[in-house]
Amino acid sequence: MKTTLLTASAVLALLAAPALAQDKLKIGMTFQEMNNPYFVSMQEALNEAAADLGAEVVVTDAGHDVAKQINDVEDMLQQNIDILLLNPTDSAGIEAAVHAAKAAGVIVVAVDANANGPVDTFVGSKNRDAGYLSCKYLGDALGGKGEVAILDGIPVVPILQRVEGCKAALAEFPEIQLVDTQNGRQDRSVALGVVENMIQSKPNLAGIFSVNDGGAMGALAAIQGSGKDIKLVSVDGAPEAVKAIAEGGPFIETTAQFPRDQVRVGLAMALAQKWGARVVPKEVPIDVMVVDAKNAAEFSW
Repeated sequence: MKTTLLTASAVLALLAAPALAQDKLKIGMTFQEMNNPYFVSMQEALNEAAADLGAEVVVTDAGHDVAKQINDVEDMLQQNIDILLLNPTDSAGIEAAVHAAKAAGVIVVAVDANANGPVDTFVGSKNRDAGYLSCKYLGDALGGKGEVAILDGIPVVPILQRVEGCKAALAEFPEIQLVDTQNGRQDRSVALGVVENMIQSKPNLAGIFSVNDGGAMGALAAIQGSGKDIKLVSVDGAPEAVKAIAEGGPFIETTAQFPRDQVRVGLAMALAQKWGARVVPKEVPIDVMVVDAKNAAEFSW
């Protein structure tokens, strides 16, 4: 089950009187990348919530370039944003931009991945749970034995937590061996080559955990090309991954995140603080959910 969520619209209803006294809100959001349906759905939800509020939205795409993301934040501050929703491409590297935003009196909420510095609130998935659930599912699907590998990614906190959770789950299966960990950089084309090499070097490989669905789609192509029976699990709940799971085959599970909920709750936390809430949580974890052949047909972000 998903966490019960506060939407931006709900906060507006609760705090309508203070809101009416405010000038038009300007919300900035900087994404680590937009070449990903996960973040596209997040932007769509932000635009919908902002429309309900009558707020202006400024959105930028860092393209995984922290220097660009810092410049993007500086440009937003010049445009006098009230709220910064920050999806950092580098949690440590973006710290100077967080300090600059706070110095300008802007409320800063990190979404999906946390950032160093004086962030007001962080809203993100329970990433350790996601890794644990996927690898527990994989272990059960393998009957508790066999060789498995991890298709790792960029070393940001959510990815590190997913790997940590995966390893904790695999440790519960004494006859499962973690025989390889390679970095697919959460990218389909990179992951394809990495997993092809992985399969060649580990002829008894029975299962793979990918830290995200983008990498998993590359891994799926490599598995299908090999003709081997290798089970694949992942994290995200992306439409393409869910479709592959529903169709059957090597891709058997993804632990879904809820990007729309994350940005709605993030905006709600920022609005609550802007409109005078005395206590706003420093962190709001969002539940994740196993998606497999049983529920894939009905699932969507």
